[in-house]
Amino acid sequence: MKKKINHYFICLFVYFLFSNNANAYIDPGTGSIILQAIIVFFASAAAFISIYWKKLINLISKLLPNNKKK
Repeated sequence: MKKKINHYFICLFVYFLFSNNANAYIDPGTGSIILQAIIVFFASAAAFISIYWKKLINLISKLLPNNKKK
């Protein structure tokens, strides 16, 4: 199974290595879709952090040693 996967990636690498130019362009709609995807990524990361903030703080406090001396 592993040899088949390695063979697949080698064939894919050779295919892209010897392929011709595409002679294509990126239209303005593609740029706006990429921009929207970036904005959605940051908005969803902010929402995730705001929803699970206390759980995240508790997890970090458990992972880091407490070095407070009394």
